[in-house]
Amino acid sequence: MAPTMQIIEETSGFLAQHKGCVATIGKFDGVHTGHQLIIQQLRNKASELQLPSVVILIEPHPEEFFAVSPQDCPARLSELEEKLELLAALGVDVVYKLKFNDALRQLSAQEYIESILVNGLGVAALIIGNDFRFGHQRRGDFAMLKEFGAKHGFELIETTSCEHEGVRISSTYVRQQLQAGEFDLVELLLNRPYGISGTVVMGQQLGRDLGFPTCNVKLNRKSLPLHGVYACDVKVDNVDMAERLLKGAANIGYRPTVSEGNKAILEVHLLDFDSDIYGERITVIFRQKIREERKFESLEALQTCIAIDVQSVREFFAKDMPL
Repeated sequence: MAPTMQIIEETSGFLAQHKGCVATIGKFDGVHTGHQLIIQQLRNKASELQLPSVVILIEPHPEEFFAVSPQDCPARLSELEEKLELLAALGVDVVYKLKFNDALRQLSAQEYIESILVNGLGVAALIIGNDFRFGHQRRGDFAMLKEFGAKHGFELIETTSCEHEGVRISSTYVRQQLQAGEFDLVELLLNRPYGISGTVVMGQQLGRDLGFPTCNVKLNRKSLPLHGVYACDVKVDNVDMAERLLKGAANIGYRPTVSEGNKAILEVHLLDFDSDIYGERITVIFRQKIREERKFESLEALQTCIAIDVQSVREFFAKDMPL
């Protein structure tokens, strides 16, 4: 993460330090090209006013807060740490992590504006979509922000819409294309290939027993954006391996053959690699779906299928190798 980006969890002392800001508000799940366009708007306006750019990042997602079970909320494209890394790379000055909890949920729209935007951050300009709703029972809207902006002296700017072939780019649209396996399109929508990052942790060692050792990636998600077996590239966040792109077969899902089926996992068998990377942070970049996740009658049947999966992954990458 870029050291220049400041992360705050409360606004006390902000005005004394910065004398105001230009801000935007959202979940920024995936930080896709639509979000990137908003960040560019934000930075341009902040530069014009010579004020810091602030992303008010809503965490957790409201859908997660209200969900009774993981299946009740959309799968995250990116975890908090991934969002912060992406926002830092885009040159955001400050991220204010706005915790979505009962207290925030009960805050009236007027209190939201006055306590957070005006008295908390001293917003000089707010960049927001015209469909943005906020405050208790979502009673606050763009028109209310316009009214209070005139009252409190901040400018309200509507976000620029970003489309692909007539479809507005959104986290939902990206999620749909991921689930359809359209990884080239997803790379276009994100302006980068889609990956999931996490720390390699000790697993059950079942893969090693079956002859296919895996890196188990710690996940912090209520639900998963992908399910199944995939060909993947793997980057290791390690100075010694920074320039190396590993190839692997990734399984993401719930391992129905050997578990209760309720704990999300991401495990990767790295091709022709046998070094110890426990504790390292890696990014698994998904390239091609090999098959759906399914339950096998025995470990022997699972072992046979894994061997076929690994061969399919080798064949996929062989197609891209120069002659």
